[in-house]
Amino acid sequence: MIREATIGDKIPILKFCKNTFSWGDYIEQVWDFWLSEGNLFVFEKQFPVGICHAFYFKDQIWIEGIRIDPEHRRQKIASKLVMHAEIVGKEKNASFSYMLIDIQNSSSLKMAHSLDYEIFQTWNFFSLLPKHNLNHKIQFEKSLNLKRYSHYVKSWRWLPLDDSTLSKFYDDKKIIKSTNLENDSIAILVDSEHFTKTLIVTLFSGSENSVLQLISFLQNYAMEKKYERIQILTKEYLPTFDTLEHKISFYLMKKCLV
Repeated sequence: MIREATIGDKIPILKFCKNTFSWGDYIEQVWDFWLSEGNLFVFEKQFPVGICHAFYFKDQIWIEGIRIDPEHRRQKIASKLVMHAEIVGKEKNASFSYMLIDIQNSSSLKMAHSLDYEIFQTWNFFSLLPKHNLNHKIQFEKSLNLKRYSHYVKSWRWLPLDDSTLSKFYDDKKIIKSTNLENDSIAILVDSEHFTKTLIVTLFSGSENSVLQLISFLQNYAMEKKYERIQILTKEYLPTFDTLEHKISFYLMKKCLV
């Protein structure tokens, strides 16, 4: 049985989400947000044994937070939850479905491939600490080519860029560009909705020198704005830099629903 989650599901579900990764899990921090947002699906066998959250935005589905009780794995529960999310999405006229999978998570990749998801892109997650750093030269971007920059990351969801979203980013000075003579690098800055004092950056690297300019700016910007941490998502592998640390690499999986 698949149903919408309720307030009473939180405690039993968090019990099997404590040790998902070597460092723990983030479900406890996003649970209330996802519950209020809706489309937090629970697979129940007399008690909850699996969850999956779906975010429906324009013509796409973003699937996240697939968690299965270890004692009930290898029963295709994750596949059933994803298929349920897709059915709901098709009713909302979704054309595409996306999910993010650690490149080393072979079981999740196997599940995604079995449901006809394909590797669309590879992304890297870097952390960066705020720090006073005036060694940069950037400008605020006022015009982006949507064919080149199609998505940005918001709350760890890859969302499509459009003219109205870009217009707001321009007005709020949330898109920065390096000013090197080489190929410029671009970064889109967004506040995390789930983690306090966290800056999420979608970074498009054009060259090593230009991306170092952006990273220097981000350090200083975060310090001035009193952020405690910076999370950078990029398709490139970034050069070595003070306090910049590569955390993990992901496959952005994509499925066409039409």
